[in-house]
Amino acid sequence: MRPRVEEVRIQGLGVIDEAVLELSPGFNVVTGETGAGKTMVVTGLGLLFGGRADPSRIRPGAERASVEGTLVVEPGGRVSQQVEDIGGQVEDGELIISRTVSAEGRSRAWLGGRTVPVGTLTYLADDLVAVHGQMDQQRLLQPARQRAALDRYAGDELVKPLRAYSQAYKRHKQVGALLEELTTRARERAQEADLLRFGLEEIEKVDPKAGEDAELRGEEERLSHADALRSAATTAHTALLGDPMEAAGSPHDVISLLGEARSAVEVVRDFDPQLASVADRLAEAGYLISDVATDLAAYAESVEADPARLAAVQERRSVLSGLIRKYAEDSEGVLTWAQQAAARLGELEGDDERIEELTREHEELTARLTDLAAELTRVRQAAAERFGGAVTEELTALAMPHARVVVQLAQSDDFGPEGRDEVELRMAAHPAAPPLPLNKGASGGELSRVMLAIEVVFAGADPVPTFVFDEVDAGVGGKAAVEIGRRLARLARTAQVIVVTHLPQVAAFADQHLVVEKASDGSVVRSGVVTLDHEGRVRELSRMLAGLEDSELGRAHAEELLGLAAADR
Repeated sequence: MRPRVEEVRIQGLGVIDEAVLELSPGFNVVTGETGAGKTMVVTGLGLLFGGRADPSRIRPGAERASVEGTLVVEPGGRVSQQVEDIGGQVEDGELIISRTVSAEGRSRAWLGGRTVPVGTLTYLADDLVAVHGQMDQQRLLQPARQRAALDRYAGDELVKPLRAYSQAYKRHKQVGALLEELTTRARERAQEADLLRFGLEEIEKVDPKAGEDAELRGEEERLSHADALRSAATTAHTALLGDPMEAAGSPHDVISLLGEARSAVEVVRDFDPQLASVADRLAEAGYLISDVATDLAAYAESVEADPARLAAVQERRSVLSGLIRKYAEDSEGVLTWAQQAAARLGELEGDDERIEELTREHEELTARLTDLAAELTRVRQAAAERFGGAVTEELTALAMPHARVVVQLAQSDDFGPEGRDEVELRMAAHPAAPPLPLNKGASGGELSRVMLAIEVVFAGADPVPTFVFDEVDAGVGGKAAVEIGRRLARLARTAQVIVVTHLPQVAAFADQHLVVEKASDGSVVRSGVVTLDHEGRVRELSRMLAGLEDSELGRAHAEELLGLAAADR
């Protein structure tokens, strides 16, 4: 489902006090007397889609002008997703857009119930509406839009080479970025490699072991306090087993005292089980103290003061501490750093080979891109010739028989995401005139007709769902006006079309006819918009033809026009 504008409500804009436009999916035409405010309809649509706010357009006496539009969009579609991404809401496939402009020039915008910058409406409008008016920025005047439109017009013939080009271009960019990084950072990488080599050589020379720093710290503590450790062990041993040099008969060691206690209890243990348990525990304590005393004796024998070993340990610790200060928190960290440094050094030392490989691939991709870009140019050039001829043919029917539209392709020096082609639509107003950019080669009225011809040729290829034309029929009449109406109706087969016109030949082709009615209340002029039925259309077309709504001749001519248009559709 293609999005479309369903309803527009305008308040306080120009001569319009309040008006509601109910629009059909096809061809909508807006007519009315001079000064009734037809152009304000286009102005209102422009505001709705991010157009420039002009406080001078606000109705005299009004504090602000406001425009509110209801759009039908596909739930979950591209537009709905864009609205939801900014926090707006689409309810039951309907999107509400609002815009106000104060008399002081302040402008505010709402999208899906959420306040948004006006620029957001402009961004959204790119995929929703194309406004073609003498004072409006023409969407197809943008170079990127012209190339994209030509590509869609080229059709399936361009799809395969463009896909191949896009893939090659993406890889070309990646390889180019890698090459630039490798070549521009050569000095930094060389310095990094030197630092890594120095560190690895330093660590290899020391050859640290995991946990070595903790072991050496413990050994240094023992060696530094060897005398104190041996003395403590000997004193404790003596306290437990006694000094063999002392005279017998005065036992003060722990083992002797435990023996006396055990002997005293053993004599009476059979009289009370509780005391027997105490006797057993005293025996266990004696065995345990004896073992401890043995260990103390062995420890005292093992501890020796070794100044040479102490000096060696301290020197080794000093060397390890230097590594730890530089590379990690402990010896395990130093070894981990060395592993990582070796891996990184391998990467850096392999850069030269990598640069050679990438250079070869980059050259191959450049050659491939050149060929693919040439193929894109060939397809686009053929499409441009077909397109230019088709638009020129349309212009002949639109009362511009001497005008000629061409699509100029220029080659960029660099590859772009879509190739090397720079596309520009140009027009020559007469055979002797050189083709100029559209906004320079055509007057305001002619430009609208040129845009109509372009849109008709692009119909089906251009994804924009709504087109707005203001005074597209300026300066023409008769048969040319009928041709304009016929082409607008053709465009409306694939898109919604909204046209402001003063020609009955154009209005007759509409699916829905809206008239801007002007009422005067003293010095105040008010306008409103009415949707016409068949009889109303006959009266309005008669007015446009003869200047009199009830002219029999005008009514007959109006009926004839409506019949011709109906038969043509």
